[in-house]
Amino acid sequence: MTKKPSFIRLCSIDDIPVLGARRVATPDGEISVFRNKSDEIFALENQCPHKGGPLSEGIVHGDTVTCPLHNWVISLRTGEAQGADKGCTQTVPVELRGREVYLAAPGTVSKAVA
Repeated sequence: MTKKPSFIRLCSIDDIPVLGARRVATPDGEISVFRNKSDEIFALENQCPHKGGPLSEGIVHGDTVTCPLHNWVISLRTGEAQGADKGCTQTVPVELRGREVYLAAPGTVSKAVA
């Protein structure tokens, strides 16, 4: 049985720019919280699986983000590299409750083992 993570309030959705991100430092490392044009919210570790580029500085389009270093396109839903590129960035559970963004509390999410 999988344990459901506990969540902490992070911010208002209005604090995250449309087609942008907000970087959050946690004890587990940096997390990028993204907002797309449809006001969907996603969260990933702030590292591209290619060379560790800061995904929070990338370009959001649809449900993907393009890494600012080498243009890898990463799915915001799964963390998987798109196209011919291979690799995965850890996703982090995030919830939108009304206009408030809640992020899984550090230490309550198991990391995937590659």
